[in-house]
Amino acid sequence: MQIKILKNQILFYVAAASTFIAGMLHLAIVPMFFNKMPVNVTIFFIISGLAQIFWLIPVIKRWSNIWYYIGIGGTVVLIILWIIAIPARGLAVSELEVAIEFFQIVFITLCVIIVKGIISTRLDQKST
Repeated sequence: MQIKILKNQILFYVAAASTFIAGMLHLAIVPMFFNKMPVNVTIFFIISGLAQIFWLIPVIKRWSNIWYYIGIGGTVVLIILWIIAIPARGLAVSELEVAIEFFQIVFITLCVIIVKGIISTRLDQKST
């Protein structure tokens, strides 16, 4: 039982760390390309980065499933926007972009596992 609890805690912390890292990398893009990006793109990266950093709070505090669903959905939207903006237009993909997408995919995957675990635990409790 203790191993299962520890495993669950690790999932929450790794999910929180992955969204935090993705958010920090989004914010890191702003000063790197500040002179090259239009203002709306700069604002988009700042808001995206801050939202991803904020999202570690609902994950660590284990707020309701709706927060996981919104986090998953928002992160999926960010990945789709990146696919449309960079690879789909034939632009080169940088290591930084690969790292951001990696951490976002890790976040989505772990949140799906967390939500599935929460739902199955609730179903087990109802059936007993």
